[in-house]
Amino acid sequence: MRPRSLEEFVGQEHLVGERGPLRRSVARGHLSSLLLWGPPGTGKTSLARLLAQEVGAHFVTMSAVMSGVAEVRATIAEAQDRLALNQTQTVLFLDEIHRFNKAQQDALLPHVEDGTITLIGATTENPYFEVNAALLSRMRVWRLETLADEDVATVVRRALADAERGLAGDLGPTGGVAVADDAFEHLVSLAGGDARTAMNVLEGAVALAESEGVRDAEGHVSPRLDDVEIAAQQRILAYDRAGDGHYDTVSAFIKSLRGNDPDAALYWLAAMIAAGEDPRFIVRRLIISASEDVGNADPRALQVAVAAAQALDHVGLPEAQYALAQATSYIATAPKSNRAGLAFFAAVGDVEGRGSLPVPLHLRNAAHRAMKQHGIGVGYRYPHEYEGADIDQQYLPDELADRRYYLPTDQGYEATIASRQAARTEARATAKKAGKTPRNHNPVPEASHHAGDGLLKTREANRKKLADQEKRDAAD
Repeated sequence: MRPRSLEEFVGQEHLVGERGPLRRSVARGHLSSLLLWGPPGTGKTSLARLLAQEVGAHFVTMSAVMSGVAEVRATIAEAQDRLALNQTQTVLFLDEIHRFNKAQQDALLPHVEDGTITLIGATTENPYFEVNAALLSRMRVWRLETLADEDVATVVRRALADAERGLAGDLGPTGGVAVADDAFEHLVSLAGGDARTAMNVLEGAVALAESEGVRDAEGHVSPRLDDVEIAAQQRILAYDRAGDGHYDTVSAFIKSLRGNDPDAALYWLAAMIAAGEDPRFIVRRLIISASEDVGNADPRALQVAVAAAQALDHVGLPEAQYALAQATSYIATAPKSNRAGLAFFAAVGDVEGRGSLPVPLHLRNAAHRAMKQHGIGVGYRYPHEYEGADIDQQYLPDELADRRYYLPTDQGYEATIASRQAARTEARATAKKAGKTPRNHNPVPEASHHAGDGLLKTREANRKKLADQEKRDAAD
């Protein structure tokens, strides 16, 4: 049922429709080297064949999976002879072009460059990652989209009605096969936009119905819904754990979480699990989203995501699907703030731009009392000695003394943080204006909060114990 002309080609209206760039190009007799990028069953091979046909070129097809440089060179030699003897252009269609390594792709370069061949490559992988940049620069990349259900239905109806190439046979104008409406709709839906899959399932369902003698009142073979399901085995999922399907689906998942749409997030979660995605990858994305997108607007989101990861470790799939669904719906519906992450990367920018700035003297660790003679640790004020456990003092390096990184939003719990920060700023300003800093009624003894002094005392005590033990050992 491969289309015999561009008029019969189904789908890809943006490329070969009435105003499509490929149709307009071949209508002028011009076809340049190009790369067709799209999912399986969208018509890449058929389109390449039709484009070559439209410009009157000789069409040669090769698979990068089965062929090597020797086959390519032989094909190019034939193309050179064909061009010299008959002035006939050759279109070389290279399926799965991403399977060629760099050296194999480089072998094509001079012949594409001098026009010996017009190269049409086809790939299901992202060509910008998989195809040599030098070769890619000599080709136009055209993206083919998954077929709509209406397009797949058109292809199936043609197969049912065509007596020469399809299933109509000799049983009259209505065709040799009559698929019930429910079975037809289910078949189209199962194909997932892949016309090749639809054809395979149709053939399998017809074979099952014919073997069991299932026919309608007019004698047509009539596959039932059960036949379609058996032939398909399961719904075909357009998902590749190592390719664009993987990255596109997880991108949709993350953006649905960020966009506060729990229904979409749960759908993409279900799609990934059904396709066999590693659940640990999914839960890692949940943890990242809980911090990146929810942040301090709802700190519990991170707890829920980490708990889902622990649940996955404890019970595994399928039971952990509940935990993944719970975390997904919680994060998707939580208030959002990315200010914590923005604050961190703003700080990173200053570190990278200014280097590691000196720690102010009053914040440094005075591991020995003598160090205070050099100003180290002098002037530090212990916040717990002051009202509200807060005192206005400089914590940033001198060059960044007034820098502010974290600016909380008014979303969720972050509104509480913002309110608390504002109250502290006001209290500090009031205390500074009054020229005093109110003391706490129960200040903590100084010795308990000087880390350097405590460390010194511990070291002295350990030395004394060691000396006493050495004296006892000598006496023994």
